[in-house]
Amino acid sequence: MPHYNLALLGFGNVGRALARLLQGKEAELQQRYDITFSVTGIATRHHGAAIQPAGLDYIQAVEQVENGESLAALSMLRVQDNLDFLRSCGADVLFENTPVNHMTGQPAIDHLHLALELGMHAITANKGAVVHAYRELSELAKAKNRKFYFESSVMDGAPIFSLFRAALPAAQLLGFHGILNSTTNLILGRMESGESFELAVKYAQSVGLAETDPAADVDGWDAAIKVAALITVLMDIPFAPQQVDRTGIRLITPEMVAQAKAQGKRWKLVCTAERDENSAKGRVAPELMDPSSPLYSVDGSSSIVEFRTDTLASFSIIEGNPGPQTTAYGLLADFVNAVRSVV
Repeated sequence: MPHYNLALLGFGNVGRALARLLQGKEAELQQRYDITFSVTGIATRHHGAAIQPAGLDYIQAVEQVENGESLAALSMLRVQDNLDFLRSCGADVLFENTPVNHMTGQPAIDHLHLALELGMHAITANKGAVVHAYRELSELAKAKNRKFYFESSVMDGAPIFSLFRAALPAAQLLGFHGILNSTTNLILGRMESGESFELAVKYAQSVGLAETDPAADVDGWDAAIKVAALITVLMDIPFAPQQVDRTGIRLITPEMVAQAKAQGKRWKLVCTAERDENSAKGRVAPELMDPSSPLYSVDGSSSIVEFRTDTLASFSIIEGNPGPQTTAYGLLADFVNAVRSVV
């Protein structure tokens, strides 16, 4: 029965949700897939790092971080930085969950590159690394007989990339449209209930959907990088978020929302992409949806994407009100799929 040493780089809400999910699925992974594991390393941004070759008590690590405590007491080694952590943790699989850099994808790219060089499977929820280094990391993974997987980078745990990779052979993606940013969908929905833009943003921040600086969401950058990721991977056309024609929701006023509601319509921040031979176009912009559109009824923090291929005229994936647990599931699924495909 294969045994895998796991390293978690980044231990925020998603990383801790993954730790709890690993604990909850440990017996099932062994019984159904003959997979056993130990967590040999955890590195955080604010609470230090812990390395234990024999295996960490990773649930204790969750509790210590949530109590504001350092992980140093759990570690038998001290590391200088994240790259030193990767060289020292002795892992077979890396879960990379550091913050997204929309412009360059760093430092996540360096983390994933080193992990693959060291012989680890590299799994991430980081959109920046996918957009800015997909081909480089995929080619390195192939050369090392390892996997670079990233299901959770778009629509959390919903199976988009694995669907095209495994279940849709020889299907060419021609275009897609949908709602890929759950924060703006929630904000626009709250505005339909009479809240101002500012109050709706504050609510999204209070429930952990929007950052202290909500610009990445409300200005469309998060949606744009997801469009770029889907084009880059599923159309196999390198595409940067800066290439996406991008308009956020700051100019959508309560009066515009009320007028749309009176007409039986709703504002949504819509992501679209179209393939044209060996090039593509991507767009993010607010659009008015009427009840005939599948996007119309997508509420709260839910997301939807409708694909069009040369073999299937239209099919959609909808994810209802995701959270850190759904993102963590995407990481877990990537782990299982990665280790089962390399024996």
